[in-house]
Amino acid sequence: MRKSKAVASAHKPVIVRKLSRDWFAGYASGTFGQDSEELEILDLNGKVVRVGWDQVKWICYVRELPAAGEAGSVANPERLLRRHFSVRPRTAGLWLRLVLADGDELEGIAANDRSVIDGAGLMLTPPDTRSNSQRIYVPRQAIQTLEVAAVIGAASHKATAVARHKPEQPELFASDRD
Repeated sequence: MRKSKAVASAHKPVIVRKLSRDWFAGYASGTFGQDSEELEILDLNGKVVRVGWDQVKWICYVRELPAAGEAGSVANPERLLRRHFSVRPRTAGLWLRLVLADGDELEGIAANDRSVIDGAGLMLTPPDTRSNSQRIYVPRQAIQTLEVAAVIGAASHKATAVARHKPEQPELFASDRD
């Protein structure tokens, strides 16, 4: 019983969008990486689907997979209604603007760490966190341009550290207390 629970929790529901605008739904390992030449997804029929990383546009980790015949699921199964932030986000991290290889634009919040530089792809939090898509993984091959719009949350920590270590201002006039 324990073994089946561990396996079930290790696979997350995803929707894989290709650069050709085709998509498929299935389950991905929680720790997949690009050390292999292909992405392996267990589709809804129980078959392993292999796709080359050069064909993948993004992988959306979703709350629920689209049901067969669901209205709107063919055109936008990820249910990404907003791809840009309408106001400055409050979540700490890097606010990134991406232009993908097929010309689509996407904004998201990435962790402010070395994974932005060294990683095989970017894990983003989308602008609308209440939508079906909770996280979006974009492989490096799919990114045409990347722009850091803002660093959120880091400035307030630096400002308080500077204020703590600020030396006192010397007095200009001698005080009468002497």
